[in-house]
Amino acid sequence: MRVLSGIQPTGRFHWGNYFGAIRQYIDLQGNRDDAFYFIANLHALTTVRDREQLARNTLDAAIDLLALGLDPQRATLFVQSDVPEVSELCWLLMTGTPMGLLERCHAFKDKKARGLTADAGLFTYPVLMAADILIYDSDVVPVGEDQVQHIEVTRDLAASFNHAFAESFVLPKPKVLDTSARVPGIDGEKMSKSYHNTLEVFEEPKALRKKIMRIVTDSRPVEQPKQPESDHLFQLYSLFADQRQCDEMAATYRRGGFGYGEVKKALADLAESYFAEARARRKELEAHPDRVRAILGDGAARARKKAAEVLLRAQVACGVKFAGPAAGVATRVPG
Repeated sequence: MRVLSGIQPTGRFHWGNYFGAIRQYIDLQGNRDDAFYFIANLHALTTVRDREQLARNTLDAAIDLLALGLDPQRATLFVQSDVPEVSELCWLLMTGTPMGLLERCHAFKDKKARGLTADAGLFTYPVLMAADILIYDSDVVPVGEDQVQHIEVTRDLAASFNHAFAESFVLPKPKVLDTSARVPGIDGEKMSKSYHNTLEVFEEPKALRKKIMRIVTDSRPVEQPKQPESDHLFQLYSLFADQRQCDEMAATYRRGGFGYGEVKKALADLAESYFAEARARRKELEAHPDRVRAILGDGAARARKKAAEVLLRAQVACGVKFAGPAAGVATRVPG
């Protein structure tokens, strides 16, 4: 079973990225042939229009993922644009993609509904995503609930291509990530770069502590009991605390007689301890960027080997390349 996922380098990773996705990607590592993870810099071009920023974000994303536990001996890590076969496959899929299908995709619809300019990159985003998935014979794609539609689009495009030409693609299945641990931002809303309310994984401890102390809380008096289940500060604390610590803090909430500042200090201490080893690994990796680039290059070479096989299969199927022994056509093995 091959697991595939990509993450956009649109900024530094925050707690929502980690607990909502990255931690689960790392848990799904098997071996290098079973887990493909890429940094989706082509997708990021729809929002990041500064070349130096995109290049810096891409390297930072690789360093962050490695520091957080992605193991290049157990997973293939690479940069999306280092596999040009993906863009070639995207065009093959694009020729058979109905306009109406793309018009119904939520990313395009939401931006259009807000009166924002939606370029062709955003409009065709689901087709490039389909190419990302199909070109590695991916069986399972971990996604959030809001991305399931894109996996359905991928399956539709793959099935349509298979029907029109020949069995060429594995039909992937989504693995909906566990988002039961809601990650609120410092304002209580969902943590998101677009809301400017994030707590970054590798933010400097002093700066992070200051942001934690600014987390918005209600104005109930110190002596009044409070319900932990509905409090976003407690939800953040629960991400890092063990069961005993959670139970003790919940009892404190219900008893009352405490200030939110105490919880914020406890949260800052736990978060700093939780990411301490990852922060140390990151400093080591940051000091040796050539080592990181070598890991990405090795991952791209492995990814391209598989991508070339699938692309050739699709090219022969639809007639843009000749079949025969000279083409080295691989037979599709259903996932």
